Amino acid sequence: MASTAPLEVKQPETFEVTDPARPWKVLVWNDPINLMNYVTFVLQKLFGYSKQKATRLMMDVHTKGKAVVSSGPRERAELDVFRLHEHGLWATMEQDS
Repeated sequence: MASTAPLEVKQPETFEVTDPARPWKVLVWNDPINLMNYVTFVLQKLFGYSKQKATRLMMDVHTKGKAVVSSGPRERAELDVFRLHEHGLWATMEQDS
């Protein structure tokens, strides 16, 4: 039995468009494992934040479930997420709206 290729290939109806000019943001999410003082320590160590700023971000993670800890070009955001993962924190990135 011979098969024939379709005459027309349908393109996906939806696709994600990213604007390279828009910055990416890195989010740290609340988790049941890491202690609050450890999260504060990691934010100080990786981003050079003062204890006050790192504590404020940690409290956002704890009370709101997440906090934006950095933003910038995609490559930088990917590196920040990787480094946060290395320290055991749950982190993701998304393009800023």
